[in-house]
Amino acid sequence: MTSSSPARPGPPSSERTLPSATYRLQLQPDFPFAAAERAVPYLAGLGVSHLHLSPVLEAVPGSTHGYDVTDHRAVRAELGGEAGLRALATTARAHGLGLVLDLVPNHMAAAPRHNHALRAVLRDGPDSPYARWFDIDWAAGGGRMLLPVLPARLPEVRDRMRVADGVLSLDGQEFPLRPGTEGLPLDALLDAQWYRLAWWRLARTDLNYRRFFTISDLIGLRVEDPEVFEATHAKVLELVADGVVEGLRIDHPDGLADPEGYLERLDAATGGRCWTVVEKILTGPEPLPASWPVAGTTGYDALRHVDGVFTDPLGSDELGDVYREFVGRAGDRGGYWEATARRAAYKVVTHELAAETAALARLAGRICAADPELRDHAPWALHTAVRELLVRVPVYRTYRTGGEQVLTPEAARGAKAAFAVPEEATAVDTVRELALGTRGDGPDHRAFRARFAQTSSALRAKSVEDTAFYRYTPLLSANEVGGDPGRPAVHPDEFHAYCARIARDWPGTGTVLTTHDTKRSADVRAGIAVLAQCPERWAEFLEETSGVPAPDPHLAWTAWQTAFGFGTPDAARLGPAVLKSVREAGLHTSWTEPDEAYERAVTDFVAAGPGRVPLRTAAPAALALEPHIRAQILGATLVHLTMPGVPELYQGTERVYRALVDPDNRAPFAPGPDDDKTAVVRAALRLRRTRPALFGPLSTYRPLSATGPAAPHCLAFSRSDHVLTAVTRLSLRLAETGGWRDSSLALPEGRWLDLLDGGREFTGGAEKPLRLAELFEGRPVGLLVRAE
Repeated sequence: MTSSSPARPGPPSSERTLPSATYRLQLQPDFPFAAAERAVPYLAGLGVSHLHLSPVLEAVPGSTHGYDVTDHRAVRAELGGEAGLRALATTARAHGLGLVLDLVPNHMAAAPRHNHALRAVLRDGPDSPYARWFDIDWAAGGGRMLLPVLPARLPEVRDRMRVADGVLSLDGQEFPLRPGTEGLPLDALLDAQWYRLAWWRLARTDLNYRRFFTISDLIGLRVEDPEVFEATHAKVLELVADGVVEGLRIDHPDGLADPEGYLERLDAATGGRCWTVVEKILTGPEPLPASWPVAGTTGYDALRHVDGVFTDPLGSDELGDVYREFVGRAGDRGGYWEATARRAAYKVVTHELAAETAALARLAGRICAADPELRDHAPWALHTAVRELLVRVPVYRTYRTGGEQVLTPEAARGAKAAFAVPEEATAVDTVRELALGTRGDGPDHRAFRARFAQTSSALRAKSVEDTAFYRYTPLLSANEVGGDPGRPAVHPDEFHAYCARIARDWPGTGTVLTTHDTKRSADVRAGIAVLAQCPERWAEFLEETSGVPAPDPHLAWTAWQTAFGFGTPDAARLGPAVLKSVREAGLHTSWTEPDEAYERAVTDFVAAGPGRVPLRTAAPAALALEPHIRAQILGATLVHLTMPGVPELYQGTERVYRALVDPDNRAPFAPGPDDDKTAVVRAALRLRRTRPALFGPLSTYRPLSATGPAAPHCLAFSRSDHVLTAVTRLSLRLAETGGWRDSSLALPEGRWLDLLDGGREFTGGAEKPLRLAELFEGRPVGLLVRAE
């Protein structure tokens, strides 16, 4: 994990298919391939080059997302099957579009009724040829696999179980029987299986298979095994070879035992023909491993920089002070970011990931027992060392190299503070060496290193994204995947440095502002981010809403700020999002320990207040913020579409799109009317598509600096000396200080045409700088192209 960027192996991006822009479609039974095919002419008219499809392989019936894959051998019948996908590809190609697929290598549905591979393992046990597909610790389960699928304890559901035709059934679930056991009495039959049916609550402590994060319904795949890779990738590779698919998005690579090894195998299997990006969440300055044979990430790092450069740093700090006074939370329960994140990590590692932590401790114990130099570490000491090191991993996980910069000696010293006896604290050194792979290379050593990294990534995701983000909420626009709520603002110099780096090192990387996983769409976040420019005004808004009593101040802050960003009162959409936020926070209620009375109070409060009161238009002070929200939306949109990388539009975001956390943001695609955002989108995308060299692997990026008293409010850059982007940032602060006045921007030499207003032309040159008041006269953004 160093900041250096050595040359990457494999074919350069210019030898692969490189999209000019992609458009993400959420496929589901209500929006199958045929519906996507009907949308192709419209999408081609926007100017994108590729359609990015959510997972297309066979999934649990009725799934609205497709990440619960059940059969890698077939394209999903509910979407139209392989014939439907190929027809979509043909129509797309006729309109100049290619297809990018979302590939899920880390896990599949733990549903034996639909998952043929898992069904075979449950029937035949560890001797099944499919047993190698999954990470199952048979020894930990006494030779059996725990299936935490029962809605209550076994005695309470036993009478509902039925046995027939080699299958055990319960409430629609089906489990295959071990051959020769069907005629046994029920209790003996249950004990004779290769699996143990158990109450779902036992998953937290007793689970003995690797899963996706904390979701027991998704079982981890061992794609590091060549046979498993071949079996689970054959259909997708066939589609690539046939030209149906030109790009791949790799879901959750951090869940894999060896992400780099997987990507190398995938690159070789596709012949290097695919544009491939990985859903890798980078933390702070963490770089993408330079040795990975990919075009880059899916773009959450770009989201962080774009959002950050439009966030007021001073106002964010002031808003944090207002927040702490209002909510009255303890520092580690939402008062301060670092303390909140650390407490959340302890909560997740000891509660939701207790089974995974215990598995690591058992594995460490087995290694120590076999090594005379490592014996006499107590099991509790190894368990404590695992826990204390996991919570101190500052990024999602370690990889083949660079682990010493992640699991640092400083982290080890902090972990040792949990021990009262220094000699017992040496367990930390042992666990750290095992996690870094410096204690040996036997099968158990390799397994520990991989599982520690896999568990680390799950811990980071669940503790930061799904817990701390909901506890620490001064500025909700910063609480996004890849974001840093403790430092929400990005200085323009930092933004330019980021863009220059990806233009140099990862020119084909993906960039996004909204995805199916963002907690709030970009346009909702834009509305919230404006509040950092007027923290005192936000305090006044909250005072005005105090007549609607909330269950607690933190909920009031979060719900009203969400409603402000959303823009219109809609209890049917705001209610579920706010309820999800309090469950994820886990302070008053949770998914597994719900407080029904508190949740009713939350629902009633949203219905009476944020879901009813039109906060954005209820007062002149709020209404006055609308032009600044518009400037935020248009500025972020244009920067995203013209900065280095391959921009992706999430379905519907070619116009102002306000959506909340899933499932609110996963409704089927539907076209809508154009607005002023659409005009910016069409102009930028068509420019990218008609003149791809200006934005491609050999393009350049150059920051441009304005001059004058309002210069910091202009963010500008050129691409390949032929395209110029200029946008307004922090427009409310700009207005409060007198506007642009005599601030100006010197355009590069030559004649420049305004693509957003075809009637305007400007002349470049340092001796004739362009007045920013003139450039931004009609709209707060400008897109200029050099006249030929």
